Amino acid sequence: MALEYLTKKALDQFIKAAIKEDVGDGDHSALACIPENQESKAQLLIKDEGILAGVDMAKNIFSTYDPNLKIETFMKDGDTMQKGDVAFKVYGSARSILTSERLVLNCMQRMSGIATYTDYLMTLISGSKAQLLDTRKTTPNFRIAEKWAVSIGGGTNHRFGLYDMVMLKDNHIDYAGSIAKAIKATKTYLKKNNKELKIEVETRNLDEVRQVIDAGGIDVIMLDNMMPSVMKEAVAMIKGQYKTEASGGITEKNIREVAECGIDFISVGALTHSVKSKDMSLKAF
Repeated sequence: MALEYLTKKALDQFIKAAIKEDVGDGDHSALACIPENQESKAQLLIKDEGILAGVDMAKNIFSTYDPNLKIETFMKDGDTMQKGDVAFKVYGSARSILTSERLVLNCMQRMSGIATYTDYLMTLISGSKAQLLDTRKTTPNFRIAEKWAVSIGGGTNHRFGLYDMVMLKDNHIDYAGSIAKAIKATKTYLKKNNKELKIEVETRNLDEVRQVIDAGGIDVIMLDNMMPSVMKEAVAMIKGQYKTEASGGITEKNIREVAECGIDFISVGALTHSVKSKDMSLKAF
């Protein structure tokens, strides 16, 4: 799976901004009581079960904050973790380990929670053709980590932001005047600005699905908050001309039924906005 957003530049920007937010003009706790030249070591101790995510993120955080820190890994992103596992050990400046500790844990705990829940939902739709998608319902300035975690958990990333895909939702359509007008204006805009972006259109009922089909020239039809029985009718109407995405009201209880409607994609905002972080700690040894 290509993660176009996961560039070195983007990762560096995220990590440096996060370090600046946390450290400010200095980690005065570490500076006050730890000798400048003291060398030490610590291990990432797993205290929960699930899917591990954020090991590569941690390595990037450590190396960005202090290139002299050395990491010895025993587990990788995507591994199944159990309480008592040690994911990695870090060696080097005691001050550097202490200062970067919380950022590493914040990322890994949340990323592991997301990866674990993603993996769980993937098991619920196993055997169907549906792909599990994330959404833009992410934590501001933390999207790169959250979408990375979805990928680690086996899910598929939807658009990263507003710039890499056109999605005409209910408000766009209502403001534009109709589905046909919104699609026509979008095609004109993309051509005028020489942009090749996929177009997805949200529909709320079978009549709107028909309107999209009649207008044509798009890539994905979103079936929003539809009952599975209605989704099946919509899929039959579309006849494979366009990809389909089920969205809205998708839960653990109904996701399998939705997948069996013949849907191509199922988007679940809860992957990134409602997960519980996994418990782990960075301990000196």
